[in-house]
Amino acid sequence: MPKQLLSCTINDQPVEVLVQPYTTLLDALREDVGLTGPKEGCGTGDCGACTVHVDGRVVASCLMLAMQVRGRKVRTIEGLAAADTTLHPLQDAFVRQGVPQCGFCIPGVLMAAAALLEQTPRPSEEEIRYGIAGNLCRCTGYTKMVAAISEAAETLAAKGSAR
Repeated sequence: MPKQLLSCTINDQPVEVLVQPYTTLLDALREDVGLTGPKEGCGTGDCGACTVHVDGRVVASCLMLAMQVRGRKVRTIEGLAAADTTLHPLQDAFVRQGVPQCGFCIPGVLMAAAALLEQTPRPSEEEIRYGIAGNLCRCTGYTKMVAAISEAAETLAAKGSAR
């Protein structure tokens, strides 16, 4: 089957790659674009390790075909930090709270949390837990994640921005 040209914007950069029509967004990001932040955990959209944003919405990139993002905007964990590599307040709070252990789930959790904070700038603990519920972590009890997301929400509120 011939490859097709995928043109989209990834992390605020125009991208053009040739992909098979059956290639998932996750595989295109990792294999064709070289962004290895999104991970394949389950391949069925159940674990959240592959979470990215497409046009500002959270998606499981293992379930979406790459060609579905033609002409759209994709943001991965690599695009969460500022252009000058300053960490996003979520990333900073995760580091300071000691959230990462093995680190496998962290990109997906951060992307889910970023979307939550963009929609709900001052979420309650219940809203935070609901917002990251689709992300499985086998190392923690999520307590540090919730604390870090709460801290980041306060930091962002003080700055007046979710990005």
